[in-house]
Amino acid sequence: MRILVADDEPEMTMVLEALLRRENYSVDVVHNGRDALDYGLADNYDCLVLDIMMPKKDGIQVLRALRDQNVSTPVLLLTAKSQVEDRIAGLDCGADDYLAKPFHNGEFLARVRALTRRGRVFTPSVLAAGNVLLDCSNFELQCGGSAIRLGNKEFQMLELLMRQKGRVISVEQFMERIWGYDSDVEISVVWAYISYLRRKLEAIGADVRIATRRGFGYVLEEVP
Repeated sequence: MRILVADDEPEMTMVLEALLRRENYSVDVVHNGRDALDYGLADNYDCLVLDIMMPKKDGIQVLRALRDQNVSTPVLLLTAKSQVEDRIAGLDCGADDYLAKPFHNGEFLARVRALTRRGRVFTPSVLAAGNVLLDCSNFELQCGGSAIRLGNKEFQMLELLMRQKGRVISVEQFMERIWGYDSDVEISVVWAYISYLRRKLEAIGADVRIATRRGFGYVLEEVP
């Protein structure tokens, strides 16, 4: 799951990013409304966390622009204001939820979980492909009586492949989705993790494989 956090308070973004990463979300952080809009328009997130009071564009303006462009990503609005009028304005512009500062960390995470569960379509917590199951609640890859727990990045890559089974995913899409736009990680890291996943699928006797589409990317397919 990928979250965008937009807030102009560095201390706040550091806390929220740490909380979300601890829950195994992949997180991008921006500090003004213009960047929030640019990132949000990529439509590459499972949830957007927008502070209302931001420079360049406020959260309401960002939200309105996203909805005008038919971006349906769930949005949680944050603000230091708690007046009813602010809540109404945000919800009327298309926000899915609203949380006034200060708030409890547990409540913030619960609201994010609720929004990412709801998402734009139903997303099951156990994914299936061939004879393989991926339990998204504990990062466990299962096949018959065998099970392997995946690392965070391995899990995110296989989850993406299984949710998009039969569709080619490019190296660039893996980089953007899992490591983020601003990551300085070398592109070769994707090749390395694909290799790890292939070995683990083979080790548990999977009848699916990660195939290479040279010049295009990777796809999860059943072994012929």
